[in-house]
Amino acid sequence: MSQVLSMFSAAGPEKFSQMACQMAPYFSTINPLIAELSAGRSVVRVPFRKEITNHLGTVHAIALCNAAELAAGVMTDVSIPAGARWIPKGMTVEYLAKAKTSVRAVADGGAVDWSSSGDKIVAVEIYDEENLKVFSARITMNVKTA
Repeated sequence: MSQVLSMFSAAGPEKFSQMACQMAPYFSTINPLIAELSAGRSVVRVPFRKEITNHLGTVHAIALCNAAELAAGVMTDVSIPAGARWIPKGMTVEYLAKAKTSVRAVADGGAVDWSSSGDKIVAVEIYDEENLKVFSARITMNVKTA
């Protein structure tokens, strides 16, 4: 089990989410909760708050990107082999509907071959409280194995 996954299991979602935001402070702008974390999957919940809305009163596009990157990043970290490193290299996004509620970002890396170095594409889908898909991302993670 990865060290990060051990920390998540020991600390629990709330404390682990606070620690993640201390390590990468920009994530705190969306007040995330890393609700689920395992090799190949993560779920990040973002509460609807005025601070992350746009001029339409819906969740801002960049807040959705932030949630997607966090979900993909923590999932990648617990999926790669011990001693490997990763960094996001690019992101392609689609805004599918206005997010008018709290959202849930789901990163799916279950089909990714994490054992080798190279670019890995991580799919992230974001859903509103009615389970409507409002956002889709494909994040390229560059992985370097030991």
